Amino acid sequence: MELEKIRNLSDDELKAQQNTAAEQLFRIRFQKSLGNTEGIKKIKILKLDIARAKTIVRQRSLAAEKAASPAVVRTAPPASTRNARKKAKA
Repeated sequence: MELEKIRNLSDDELKAQQNTAAEQLFRIRFQKSLGNTEGIKKIKILKLDIARAKTIVRQRSLAAEKAASPAVVRTAPPASTRNARKKAKA
């Protein structure tokens, strides 16, 4: 499946598509173990489809987390007191 089509799917449709591809992959692997060599080329395609779907799901979850959490303001670490203590002793 093309990446743009996958991006346009809703979360539920994406999960369903991922489950369908995983089920097909399982069946092809099972047939392969029985000696049937039909559909072996489809294994690579199904693996890529599953990976693409998982990637889109992960991107969406990261975007949601980023939108939900406030921006972290980076501050400088506190100044070291080591030099200040040495000067105080002298």
